[in-house]
Amino acid sequence: MLGAALAPIVAACHPQVRTKPDAPNSAPIALRRSVDAILNDPPLAHGTWGVQVSSLKTNQTLYEFNARKLLIPASNMKIVTLAAAAERLGWDYTYDTQLYAAGRIDAGRLDGDLIVVGTGDPALMEADGMRLFAAWAGELRARGIRSISGRVVGDDNAFDDDGLGFGWSWDDLPDDYAAGVGALQYNENAVRLSIAPGPAAGDFAAVSLTPPGSGLVVDSTLKTSAAGAASSIAASRLPGSARLTLRGSIAAGSQVSTRLVSVDNPTIFYVNAVRNALIAEGIDVRGAAVDVDDVIDPPARTGATLIASHRSPPLSTLAERLMKESQNLYAETLLETMGAKAGTPTFVGGRSQVQTTLQAWGVAASDLIVRDGSGLTRYDFVTPAALVAILTHLQRDDKHREAFEKTLPIAGRDGTLANRMKGTRAEGNARGKTGSMTGVRTLSGYVTSADGEALAFSIMANNFETPPDVVNKAADAIVVTLAEFKR
Repeated sequence: MLGAALAPIVAACHPQVRTKPDAPNSAPIALRRSVDAILNDPPLAHGTWGVQVSSLKTNQTLYEFNARKLLIPASNMKIVTLAAAAERLGWDYTYDTQLYAAGRIDAGRLDGDLIVVGTGDPALMEADGMRLFAAWAGELRARGIRSISGRVVGDDNAFDDDGLGFGWSWDDLPDDYAAGVGALQYNENAVRLSIAPGPAAGDFAAVSLTPPGSGLVVDSTLKTSAAGAASSIAASRLPGSARLTLRGSIAAGSQVSTRLVSVDNPTIFYVNAVRNALIAEGIDVRGAAVDVDDVIDPPARTGATLIASHRSPPLSTLAERLMKESQNLYAETLLETMGAKAGTPTFVGGRSQVQTTLQAWGVAASDLIVRDGSGLTRYDFVTPAALVAILTHLQRDDKHREAFEKTLPIAGRDGTLANRMKGTRAEGNARGKTGSMTGVRTLSGYVTSADGEALAFSIMANNFETPPDVVNKAADAIVVTLAEFKR
């Protein structure tokens, strides 16, 4: 346990963080000693730490340790992606989705296909989608269309088809946080998997997916185990495959087990939802729901009739979901969008835009290696100094300051910091982005000192074997120390 060990400096036999004497007129000695004491706690000894704290008022560095070391950021990479997206796209940026009728309309019948053209809107959830698609049915009826002889075609060509981030672990892929990106996205490209035990031990478990139309094919050998036994459920899905494999057991009499799983083809999921909704609204759709890339005779948009369009919330709103709840799909979508806007609708194109943007802000190329937008890959690297530089730029730029601050979780109040730093000076004061994966915990953001001085900080921990909660408590203790700091 960290406990009281966070406050005092540990015995001299423990290797100390500080390796050089305090310089005259440098950062406050008492603050540096307090943070050193936290990082020198024995449970943290095997990890690699990087920390930088700077004053937004004076630009003075108040504390630094390994501030120029490249470390894995996990979801602190979302700070990097959002900063570049806000600069390149603007906080008012929205995504437009359009519905076209391609063919002759006669006697209540569309003799052709419906085309849904997407640009990457990540925010259309199931309930909103059902309302939108019902409204589209109304627009079709208003045009005199009661039946459609052809297909519902999803045009996802605004992005490339390589929807998975560079270096994502294959065993993450079944889970919703590793959902692939597409130009047509519905319900965050994920469905709810529900597993219920059978009536007796030895029976197969019941499996269902909602909403329908995911395109996933379930291959389950899940069995019901004896009442009171530990349930063990494993899901796997290989890249490019729609087959979701389920293995293990669920105890008889236990509650239904649920988890969110990613779909393989977001476009098929989207157009299946459209087709199902239109049929439910009384529109007779004869053809199938298809991905434009899977048909040999794609309909031409030239000469097609625009039936309806839908505009997403602005980036300023989307960014709150991205940051407060750490939604990976939104980050990867922004990366693709930046690439598309620059003429290269790929992750590589987006990464180039991020690096170009932030180098113009003074972030050295050697301090930032971008491989995805969300931080799910272990091939992203960034220094604490780079994160503080980005945070400082955002705070000092009038067009970014307020919008960016609103996206950050607030200590003890909401998002991924809702249950941290409660009852301290940091509660309701510190705002920061968390990051977590195995062996990685990060926290970067802003806090106001007891003197009213605004500070930017980045705290990064890699390669630890101690329980993650201990690492989080150490990071929180540093932020609380900053909130209590007085000149």
